[in-house]
Amino acid sequence: MLSDDYTFISRLLHRVALGSKLVAEATFDLEQSRSKIDPAGVDEHPVFVSGLARAGTTVLMQTLYSTGGFRSLTYRDMPFVLMPGMWKNLSAGFSKDMEARERAHGDSLLVDFDSAEAFEEIFWRIFYGERYIAPDCLEAHDLDNGQCAQFRRFVGAVVASADSEAQGRYLSKNNNNMLRLAGIRRAFPSASIVVPFRDPVQHALSLRTQHQNFVASQEGDKFAVDYMNWLGHHEFGLNHKPFRFGASDIALESLDPAGLDYWLAQWINAYTHVLSAAPGGAIFVCYENLCADPDGTLGNLMEQIGLDRDLASGNDIYKIREHEVPVHSEELSAKAYNAYEELRGRGI
Repeated sequence: MLSDDYTFISRLLHRVALGSKLVAEATFDLEQSRSKIDPAGVDEHPVFVSGLARAGTTVLMQTLYSTGGFRSLTYRDMPFVLMPGMWKNLSAGFSKDMEARERAHGDSLLVDFDSAEAFEEIFWRIFYGERYIAPDCLEAHDLDNGQCAQFRRFVGAVVASADSEAQGRYLSKNNNNMLRLAGIRRAFPSASIVVPFRDPVQHALSLRTQHQNFVASQEGDKFAVDYMNWLGHHEFGLNHKPFRFGASDIALESLDPAGLDYWLAQWINAYTHVLSAAPGGAIFVCYENLCADPDGTLGNLMEQIGLDRDLASGNDIYKIREHEVPVHSEELSAKAYNAYEELRGRGI
């Protein structure tokens, strides 16, 4: 959605629902009291899609969501995503539709109110933001048993609010889950964790371009910046914060986000971490393979997450868009491609 899509009343509602931690926590408590979700009874086979932004995470989520077997948070759940069932009932009287339009990223992906989107991070920010949102980065963190149980209750409430019993599985696309993959596995031992990845130099170029686009569009638009902060999305823009996984990370302080090396270093940090820390059974999906053979690659993915491979249909939505490569560090490039080849070796 674009910032211009939000009326004054809508902006005010978002500010109340998402800008106030107390209000957000209260909505969660109300939903849990109403639905009485038992953490032990929540579906054991959710699907979590998590990779760096611009790796094809959104289009992959949309493809899975289109099978009809999943419940995922959508724009219609905003802004009270922590009480999806109650908000569905309360908003039914004034709910409306909108014609699908291109999202703010300018990447030809169309969205409407029923489009699945990455709103799960609101849960993590509200309840545990102080554990991982630092002034200059987002830090990797683990989950204890209590946090796992609370997350299961949240997932249970989302699935319970589905429009159809066929939507019995939870589907998440959350890039920030790269910071907590081990915790996700602990919360849902039988979950499918899908990690998309992409040619590192082209990926870094796409990240840099989106950062520049978001910075330009957010200048003078406080609501747009606040909105991304409320969502916990810091991938790019004026509120950008890189991931920090540990002492082995390439230091970013001396690198300029205007240059390719900054984003290439982020790619290396993220995917070398995933190669060493991804839980057993994680499914690696190469974007270049999706573009070359969408039906075959998606069919293999469907089988691995317990769906009929005949549901796979890539059509023409997966396209390689290569861009002219500016001067960048050969050392970083070599390191990135070594990791990329290892990822390809582990990919479906």
